[in-house]
Amino acid sequence: MRGLAKLEAKEGVWATRAPIPAPGPDDVLIKIARTAICGTDVHIHAWDEWAARTVPVPMIFGHEFSGEIVEIGAAVTRDLRIGQRVSGEGHIIDINCAASRAGKFHLDPGTQGIGVNRQGAFAEYLSLPAFNVVPLPEDVSLDVGAILDPFGNAVHTAQQFDLLGEDVLVTGAGPIGIMAAAVARRAGARSVVLTDVNDYRLDLATRLADVRPVNVGREDLRDVMHEQGVPEGFGVVLEMSGVESAIRQAVAHVAMGGNIAMLGLPSRDMQVSWSDIILKAVTVRGVYGREMFETWRKMFGLIRGGLDLEPLITHRLAVDDFAAGFDLMRKGLSGKVVLDWSHASG
Repeated sequence: MRGLAKLEAKEGVWATRAPIPAPGPDDVLIKIARTAICGTDVHIHAWDEWAARTVPVPMIFGHEFSGEIVEIGAAVTRDLRIGQRVSGEGHIIDINCAASRAGKFHLDPGTQGIGVNRQGAFAEYLSLPAFNVVPLPEDVSLDVGAILDPFGNAVHTAQQFDLLGEDVLVTGAGPIGIMAAAVARRAGARSVVLTDVNDYRLDLATRLADVRPVNVGREDLRDVMHEQGVPEGFGVVLEMSGVESAIRQAVAHVAMGGNIAMLGLPSRDMQVSWSDIILKAVTVRGVYGREMFETWRKMFGLIRGGLDLEPLITHRLAVDDFAAGFDLMRKGLSGKVVLDWSHASG
C-alpha cells in the first residue's frame, strides 16, 4: 500500500510503500478515504526537539482520518459492519489499567498515539482496535470526519472550566484554537478574544464564530480588553499555541483567581514564572486528547446543533500533492488541509 512516512531522522516526509497491516482478532481494518494534516504532523515534518525524542523512525505517521471498514477481527463483538463509514480515537490504551477501570480511559499513562508512537493513518489502510472505532453519523461528511480528532481537542479544552457568561481569551488561532473559540461561544461565553500573529487564520476564525480577532503584533491586548469591557482580566484562558510568548500573555491577562486550560504543546522546555501564577491564585490545568468517548458524543451534538466545521477546511488535495499541503500548513496559509486517498497512485 501507499503511505507517507518519516523515513529519516531529519526534516521532511517521504512517500513510501508498506504491507497492508493485518488486523488482530480485536481489530478492524479501515480503508482510508481522507486524512488531515495536524500541527503535530508539522512538528514531525520539521523534526523538532519534541519529534526527535518522541517519534520512532521509520514510521508511517498521521492520526486524523476517515474511511470505511473493510475487515473485522474474529473476536470483535461491537456492532460494526463492513462498508461502515468511520473515524476513530487515535489514543490506544490498556483497558485494564487503573485509569481505564476508573472510567478515565484518556488518562492511561501508557497511551500510544497512532501516527506518533505507532503506525499511523497516512496510508491506504489502517488497523485499529475495534474499541477505538467511531462510526460517522450520516450527516457528517468524510472531510469533516477527518478533522474530528482536533475538534475533540478543542471541545475537551473548552470543557475544562465553566464558560457561561465568562470573558474568554483563546491564545493561538491554529485550527484547534479557532474551533475552541467557536465552542466557547456556543457554551455561552460573554466575549471571546482570539490572539495570534497570523492574519489569515484570524480572518478565518471570524467565518466560524463571533470572536474578536487580535493580531498581537499590531494591537495591544490591553486596548482590546478595554474595548470589550474586560477591565480586570479574562475569567478563562484557553492556551492552544504552545508558544512561550502566548503562554506568558495568558498568565499576564487572566483575572485574579482565573483559570487557564493548556492544550498547546511547547516544542522545547521553557521557564515559567510561578510567582505570577501563585500570586494571582490562578488554576492551571493541562489538557490531553479527548475524553473517550463522552467528548465524541458532544462533538456530534455540536455539529447537529449547527456548528459548521466545513469553512475550516480551506484546502482539499489529492494525496499525491501532500508536499503542497505540508507547505501550506508550515507557512500558516491554511485552515485544515484534507488529503483525498481515493486515487492514491503507485
